[in-house]
Amino acid sequence: MHVAHLSLADFRSYQRVEVPLRPGVSVFVGPNGQGKTNLVEAVGYLATLGSHRVSSDAPLVRMGADRAVIRAAVRSGEREQLVELEVNPGRANRARINRSAQSRPRDVLGLVRSVLFAPEDLALIKGDPAERRRFLDELVVSRAPRVAAVRQDYDRVLKQRGSLLRTAAMARRHGGRSVDLSTLDVWDEHLARAGAELWACRLELVSALRPLVEKAYGELAPGGGPVGLEYRSSVAGEGGEGAESHAPAGPGREDLVRALLAGLAEARPREVERGVTLVGPHRDELLVSLGGMPAKGYASHGESWSCALALRLASYDLLRSEGGGAGGEPVLVLDDVFAELDAARRDRLARLVAEGEQVLVTAAVAEDVPALLSGDRFSVADGEVTPT
Repeated sequence: MHVAHLSLADFRSYQRVEVPLRPGVSVFVGPNGQGKTNLVEAVGYLATLGSHRVSSDAPLVRMGADRAVIRAAVRSGEREQLVELEVNPGRANRARINRSAQSRPRDVLGLVRSVLFAPEDLALIKGDPAERRRFLDELVVSRAPRVAAVRQDYDRVLKQRGSLLRTAAMARRHGGRSVDLSTLDVWDEHLARAGAELWACRLELVSALRPLVEKAYGELAPGGGPVGLEYRSSVAGEGGEGAESHAPAGPGREDLVRALLAGLAEARPREVERGVTLVGPHRDELLVSLGGMPAKGYASHGESWSCALALRLASYDLLRSEGGGAGGEPVLVLDDVFAELDAARRDRLARLVAEGEQVLVTAAVAEDVPALLSGDRFSVADGEVTPT
């Protein structure tokens, strides 16, 4: 799969831009602040319905405009489809496939698949658990777009359950009339059903990623590591919140539902007191270790970069291996990555990705991009994208 043409209207700094693309490597070169990242951010948004740079849609719309449009011609084999997203901050976004309106934006998920590595990915190692949960969930949806609906269901139930718990906690603190919590059992069942599905998908993903991350790190930093991945659930035993706990051995979906229901029951007194849901996938953690020690806090800056890059390369390898039945090989995006790497790591990375079906690279300085990544070159400046 590759993007054959990218069109943006009122997206970020671009009033309008048209970029023809071919398979292989395309390199966008220009000074910082000229819009290189905006181009690849648009590709990532089509793939995930989110930005790797901001958490809301408002910054994606050019100042003075009320909406932005991302449009891409996507070719997979002999088939070409036109995928469009209209970004409407404060209102519902709209999606079209081959000019036909879709009922939900998530209907386009899976038509464009991408793996994007950017400077922000250092947070995968050094950042909060939410960064790693987002990494897992975006990759889960790339593998199986249907899980997007599961995530939405889980978030909806979590919000409703949390509202009830906050109301109860406020009433307790201020001596008000007690709140009827009988409906918590219903919300627990819904949360456990959606949560178990998301938990199972994450467990399957981590199991598939583990050997690929070890391999990628070994290729990027020979002699380093080993890198380990461990999924830690918030379902706790006697130790309470934060205790190390894992899924039942060889769990099926129903095993996970029962584990979540038991965890919610055990945590309920603390949840009612604090007014928050303490158990579920929204509290879980992906632990990354290097040489048997937590990468966060122990890995050097260079090692942290290599760990983050290994996670992305492993994601890329996983999606490539599954591409035959799920939309083809993903687009690999390397956004201002080479400036952060030493010469040896640059060359190793270039060798690992040079044969990708489509690789999009951004760089402030052309010399930062290894010669092995030859292909189409574009100059980006003053809102213009020009082939060179």
